[in-house]
Amino acid sequence: MEKVLISLGLILLIMLAGCSSGSDLEVQVEKDIYFNQDKESAFAIKATDTDGPVEGLDINAEFAMTNMDHGTYEVTFTDAGEGIYTANVGLPMSGEWEIVFTIEQDGKEIEKVIQYEVSEANGVAKVNGEWITNDDLEFYQFINDLHIAIGREKDQKNLKGEALKEAEAYWKSQEETLQDQNQLLTQIIRLRAMALLGEEKGHTATAEEVEAEINKVREQYGQFESAQKLIAEYGEDKFWDKEKQQYELIVLSQKVQNDLINQVKEENPDVNNQEIMYLAQKQYEELLVSQVNSLEIEIM
Repeated sequence: MEKVLISLGLILLIMLAGCSSGSDLEVQVEKDIYFNQDKESAFAIKATDTDGPVEGLDINAEFAMTNMDHGTYEVTFTDAGEGIYTANVGLPMSGEWEIVFTIEQDGKEIEKVIQYEVSEANGVAKVNGEWITNDDLEFYQFINDLHIAIGREKDQKNLKGEALKEAEAYWKSQEETLQDQNQLLTQIIRLRAMALLGEEKGHTATAEEVEAEINKVREQYGQFESAQKLIAEYGEDKFWDKEKQQYELIVLSQKVQNDLINQVKEENPDVNNQEIMYLAQKQYEELLVSQVNSLEIEIM
């Protein structure tokens, strides 16, 4: 009888050990899901225990709405290292979802459940928590189209024959290149990154400075019929309101550039202006890369 009791005790210990396995494993959302119609959203979680990040797990998840019946959605996560696991998730709507994680660790299965609010995407990307919207993309596309139209108008006035054909081929290729959403996002992120750096350095863009830059642009665009026509079609008030927002960022980025030019001049007093501009531009690009890498950027 004593042997039977000992055996039952051992079985109970083994069962308890199995149940407690993974009890200190925690799952936290590392990158949020956003609902974006007919698009998947990148989702990332972080698995940790008392010793830190946990790698080498097999993780699956089942999504179900808590207040509506939209069925269940299953995904398999990829181990990205350092306890981060990623998956692409396509959900039919925003709202409150229950996520049941099934985690295999060392041959044992662990289940974790979280309640999670899925928000609707307000744009195509976020930079330090600030959305880049579809309106932003459309405006940058319009600015690109505007500059191409100006370039074409100049060439049509100054070039003939084969030279004009070559110029037209160039502008056509530019149209195709600058319609790519990734190109537009890159333009927006570059400007926002340097404007943020300008603010970090204590610079501001005063209303007077922005207005001075806007007046220069008005004068420039006023010289070209193609530009005036496009702006009228876009809506003049809408266009200049958007331009004002952009030039608040441009003024800040210009101040960062001026800082670099002055720094290069001090470090190279005997160098000519052309070399100074080259060195300053090189440092600007290096600084830009560093600044972009320091930002929290999410592409939807």
